[in-house]
Amino acid sequence: MVAARLLLLVAVVVGGAGASGDGGGVIRQVTDGWPPGLLPEAQFAAFVRRHGREYSGPEEYARRLRVFAANLARAAAHQALDPTARHGVTPFSDLTREEFEARFTGLAGDARAGNDVRRGMPAPTPAKEEEVAGLPTSFDWRDRGAVTDVKMQGTCGSCWAFSTTGAVEGANFLATGKLLDLSEQQLVDCDHTCDAAKKTECDSGCAGGLMTNAYTYLMSSGGLMEQSAYPYAGAQGSCRFDANRVAVRVANFTVVQSPGGNDGENDGQMRAALVRRGPLAVGLNAAFMQTYVGGVSCPLVCPRAWVNHGVLLVGYGERGFSALRLGYRPYWIIKNSWGKAWGEQGYYRLCRGRNVCGVDSMVSAVAVAPPP
Repeated sequence: MVAARLLLLVAVVVGGAGASGDGGGVIRQVTDGWPPGLLPEAQFAAFVRRHGREYSGPEEYARRLRVFAANLARAAAHQALDPTARHGVTPFSDLTREEFEARFTGLAGDARAGNDVRRGMPAPTPAKEEEVAGLPTSFDWRDRGAVTDVKMQGTCGSCWAFSTTGAVEGANFLATGKLLDLSEQQLVDCDHTCDAAKKTECDSGCAGGLMTNAYTYLMSSGGLMEQSAYPYAGAQGSCRFDANRVAVRVANFTVVQSPGGNDGENDGQMRAALVRRGPLAVGLNAAFMQTYVGGVSCPLVCPRAWVNHGVLLVGYGERGFSALRLGYRPYWIIKNSWGKAWGEQGYYRLCRGRNVCGVDSMVSAVAVAPPP
């Protein structure tokens, strides 16, 4: 009953918003999309039907119901801390936070060292002030054909592999004009590269990895196969890499660094790198993502040092409504790897400009070699 009361109390309506693409100025309550006022038991039964869940027996059903009810209360708490987004029931509402993070994240690095040059090639020449000033107010690589369809990593901590392939797919499109769907499974099965400085930070299939390690592997192994040649299985298996079927070769990669490390200073450099180099591989703290339904996420509290999820930065916008931050706020457009049933058809919008959830902390771009 406590969770149900919380759900009914958390409803924020913001007046005076224009047509911003966020559904106007109305922030719906966490029960949005579900019959209002239902108790957790009824909502859970609807969840089970919607997502085709099957449990081992009555005890497991009861346990998952308790987890679901706890997540309803957690979604209400997230809604209060992140009122400009919508939080509620998602495909992961029957998982504990620990289960969710183990199965659906998988970044193995330290955000505090994430942009250190030791992780890759020397940083690119920073964009000059006039270049940053001349960038478009909004930009989206999806509109230019550089982004493949949203994928699903399944219950495998392989987010790092999807972030890597997304960046390589975009770079290859910029170089050749062709959008290829590249293989995450090759990275999951074959890449065991460790960081040059932190030997314990290694790519370990479904147990996690780093995008910068994956670039190093691709440069040494010869390249990346297509999805059709090496399809995704969602579990680690024996390596079946075939050098004769490489579709894209990686030439080098760079990290995008903050000029001085202060909040907001990396925003212009990231936007410039995105426009120059194509979609960027980034890490972030996924603390608010398990309950995220849509809207622009601007959490009031989201630790930056704990970066645990690899995603793909594909664009940015200028006018995402943010009530508690006094008007419109700019945002990043992020492609996730949890399928289209999550978020905004598989995408996440996150406030930009203050390293929210550590999104500025681990950013990399890749360049591909010309075809032979």
